[in-house]
Amino acid sequence: MENSCFSKIKPVIYVDSDACPVKSEVSDYAERFKVKVVFVTSIKNKMSTPLPGEWVYVDWDKEAVDLYIMNYAKEDDIVITADIGLAAGLLGTRVHVLSPKGVQFTDSNIETMLSLRHVSAKTRRQGYRTKGPKAFTHQDREYFKASLNKILSNYAGIHKTLLN
Repeated sequence: MENSCFSKIKPVIYVDSDACPVKSEVSDYAERFKVKVVFVTSIKNKMSTPLPGEWVYVDWDKEAVDLYIMNYAKEDDIVITADIGLAAGLLGTRVHVLSPKGVQFTDSNIETMLSLRHVSAKTRRQGYRTKGPKAFTHQDREYFKASLNKILSNYAGIHKTLLN
């Protein structure tokens, strides 16, 4: 079976950008690798001076950003999100999904992540408190950059090979 990365030369990067701490890094890497980046955010989070890239503003609804990305991201595109539900929905369409901490969501790890999310939600509904996510660190940022660089380098290598 052919690897999905060979089906398209250049991906589009979609960023679930409402609370994304690595927007600047994504913009930098998109420019470096000459790929299109689309930042999708709700209108309530509109930036006065947005980063370079295309900006799409959607409704206030909490699922509007997810729906936009689900409707537009195609096979081999890259989506940056911390939303495990969105990640699970995209994996079936062969989209590369990366968390802002650099963790790539895959078929082999998504079920565990969904199960943990479910258990935490169930615990909260029962009136108990659960721990939130760990604080975003410099190490997380570096791991994200390395992960995104690896995915984009694979595309750049394929593109270069096809041009020669």
